[in-house]
Amino acid sequence: MEIESALVAHEKVAEAAVVGRPDDLTGEAIVAFVVLKGARPTGDAAVAMIKELQNWVGQEIGPIAKPKDIRFGENLPKTRSGKIMRRLLRQLAKGEEITQDTSTLENPAILEQLK
Repeated sequence: MEIESALVAHEKVAEAAVVGRPDDLTGEAIVAFVVLKGARPTGDAAVAMIKELQNWVGQEIGPIAKPKDIRFGENLPKTRSGKIMRRLLRQLAKGEEITQDTSTLENPAILEQLK
């Protein structure tokens, strides 16, 4: 995905995954799950980092590609073999409860952090 590549090209981003979620205004909104190279920001620092990343994607790709929502985590939900579980990210982006089996996740606790 081009948006993921643009996010990872930012000097502070270690890893990113992008999914879509339904949006009343645009039909589908972009939600990015991001792991930073430094500590996970909170409060005003998180708001500033979200703006910085949205502007970065806007410059790299164009305004239409800016993620509507960016969530920070210490890592992404992956299987033990390293595959990002995008179906779980889509459920989180939609605000749905995770009811599927998560026993294959490397770190199941990350799902709570990314809500």
